[in-house]
Amino acid sequence: MATSTQHPTSPTRSRSKSRFRSKTVLWISLGLTTLFVFITSEVLLITGYPMYHAYRLQVIADRQLLIPHTLFSMMALLIGPIQFSSRFRQRHLKIHRVLGRIYVISVFIGAATGVALASGRPGFPGTSMQAAAWVACTTAALITARNRQIIQHRQWMARSYAVTFTFVSSRVLNLWPRYWSHLGDSLAAVGVIAFTLASLLIVDLGLNWRELTTRRE
Repeated sequence: MATSTQHPTSPTRSRSKSRFRSKTVLWISLGLTTLFVFITSEVLLITGYPMYHAYRLQVIADRQLLIPHTLFSMMALLIGPIQFSSRFRQRHLKIHRVLGRIYVISVFIGAATGVALASGRPGFPGTSMQAAAWVACTTAALITARNRQIIQHRQWMARSYAVTFTFVSSRVLNLWPRYWSHLGDSLAAVGVIAFTLASLLIVDLGLNWRELTTRRE
């Protein structure tokens, strides 16, 4: 008598598929957010959007520091998703390491120029805190990579990239007139700190979600 043998999906495979779907949704969401901010902040700034007139004059005045700050920050923003790809890392380990070094350099230069831009302005405390968190998380990621603590390296890279992405997320509300017109420089500094802390908290919740939602027997 023949017996049918069932091959249920293994828990490991199910978790892998679930993780892949979550990553896909996450990166698509971040990509759409970046596109939205690029259109509503950068494109409208170039085209002379009236609400951005004063900001445009400030950007022109700050161009010597703003250009390297923007270029290196964008480099870190674009390199991050490539570095989180397990498939790319396994197939191109040497390129992964080179891009990692470029990411670290980009963060350090982006942070330093950001602090220099904010020097002497009401937003200096917020920018300094953001830069400190950015450098601290990136340095921890670098140290853990050199010590071959791969799990910890990935966790610190996730925190570092969360701070990198605050350069996008903190601009999501720019198109809202009340946010742009009535948010003073001091409150803007508080906003930068809030976005940075919230980003780090969200990442840590994600990193520890299984421990938070699974009861130990």
